[in-house]
Amino acid sequence: MAAPLTAHELIAKHRPTLDQALEAIRTRAYWSPHPEHPKAYGEHGSLDAAAGKAAFDAVLGTRLDLDQPGTDDWVGGELSPYGIELGVTYPHADLDVLLPAMKAGQAAWRDAGPEARAAVCLEIVKRISDRTHEFAHAVMHTSGQAFMMAFQAGGPHAQDRGLEAVAYAYAEQTRTPQAAEWSKPQGKRDPLNLTKTFTAVPRGIGLVIGCNTFPTWNGYPGLFASLATGNAVLVKPHPRAVLPLALTVQVAREVLAEAGFDPNLVALAAERPGEGIAKTLATRPEIRIVDYTGSTAFGDWLETHARQAQVYTEKAGVNTVLVESTDDYQGMLSNLAFSLSLYSGQMCTTPQNLLIPREGISTDQGHKSYDEVTADLARAVDGLLGDDARANALLGAIVNPDVKARLEAAAELGEVALASREIANPDFPDAVVRTPVIVKLDAAKPDDEAAYTSECFGPVSFAVAVDSAADAVELLRRTVREHGAMTVGAYSTDPEVTRAVEEACLEEAAQLSLNLTGGVYVNQTAAFSDFHGSGGNPAANAALTDGAYVANRFRVVEVRRQA
Repeated sequence: MAAPLTAHELIAKHRPTLDQALEAIRTRAYWSPHPEHPKAYGEHGSLDAAAGKAAFDAVLGTRLDLDQPGTDDWVGGELSPYGIELGVTYPHADLDVLLPAMKAGQAAWRDAGPEARAAVCLEIVKRISDRTHEFAHAVMHTSGQAFMMAFQAGGPHAQDRGLEAVAYAYAEQTRTPQAAEWSKPQGKRDPLNLTKTFTAVPRGIGLVIGCNTFPTWNGYPGLFASLATGNAVLVKPHPRAVLPLALTVQVAREVLAEAGFDPNLVALAAERPGEGIAKTLATRPEIRIVDYTGSTAFGDWLETHARQAQVYTEKAGVNTVLVESTDDYQGMLSNLAFSLSLYSGQMCTTPQNLLIPREGISTDQGHKSYDEVTADLARAVDGLLGDDARANALLGAIVNPDVKARLEAAAELGEVALASREIANPDFPDAVVRTPVIVKLDAAKPDDEAAYTSECFGPVSFAVAVDSAADAVELLRRTVREHGAMTVGAYSTDPEVTRAVEEACLEEAAQLSLNLTGGVYVNQTAAFSDFHGSGGNPAANAALTDGAYVANRFRVVEVRRQA
């Protein structure tokens, strides 16, 4: 095993990667240092497929001891959506012991400076990347994602988001020089001379409240944004998805210790079944930053009650696609079918409402009525998921009983254009796998409004008939303003319609995708180029990732000295 690297050596090792990341966020061009293909791993110290699976299997049924102070119990209980009991137990913390221990290392971490902190963070990301196959199984068996999605979204894409946060943190911290000589002329008298130093100081301890569906992808931005800006970070995973973030904390603590810093700068807060410690943690005076992904109700609670902290939330919204016309009907149907099916719709970016004029749309295959569009989309989804093996690879498993209940209840809301069906997974007989449901609704019927203006998280979509494209734009505008949206899509060959949709999204601060018919989908975003959420509508109060996401995690403190 190679000898541990000092902070100075880590800077030399990772500075080229940091520079590339800084260039990528400047240009917004495609870039990623983390391979998406599983076969790319297995060299230069990384685990290949077999070794990664073996490492995951080896942790099952064990106690994951992080050597944290204040451990007063061992807790666990994760059950994979695929039916496997993980059997891993984690340290339960006495907060009155753990939180002071976390604060103790912040002064040295602050004094290390932005470049050293960035280098340590990049080493953490690199070591996680080397274990991508292991992490993929951990994400798969806590989130219900199919393996390839867990590998890519939970591995390289999550690592990209973490690295992106580090790059933004470094850029914002170095915007102000570390020192300056100040001289003010005084005419015939001697000038006034001061020496000034400027130090980025952390706010305090950051709290990352993890989610069940994307524990690493949604967890890494906040974790690394806070750590890179000098804050200690306490990671509170979702009780059904502890393992991926516990392994992350384990790696972070190892790297920090090897680089000469206090490992307690990063710690885990696992909870007993039903304990619900998020509210207690979020309102502790030591917690000065909160990152949260999850329900609107709890996100709103955090924004209201965690008054001592800077709170960054990604909540829920009503994602909408407006379908007015297209010059690639089959491409549009295929793209939408994939977007509705991927991970059983259990993404905060999955389209829910499809706004379709009741008089139909114009296409390269002639005029298509509202009924024809919904029927053709249903056939496209059926065709995509007709083969059970391919369906399992796309759908994954239903993450929890609440999603299953919403899916089953949706069929009672209107006429069903596409019924959900059960799919058996031969590798995991206990997995709950369901295809999407598409329900017809009508914007002219007041009784339908409650359905399409409420988020129905999971594989549920509503084909909403509207009177015209103009009415669709107004409905889109209203739902984004009142309920938020992480994503908006539109299909139109009419420049006026396209411009109206674009203007609505600019005014309501919603990220827009136009006329996607190829291999890019409305529910996917690329680190370094795409912003995930905007922070400008009720779905989220922050964007992953921009300068605003990191800049308020630290403050600049000035010391002036007489020259």
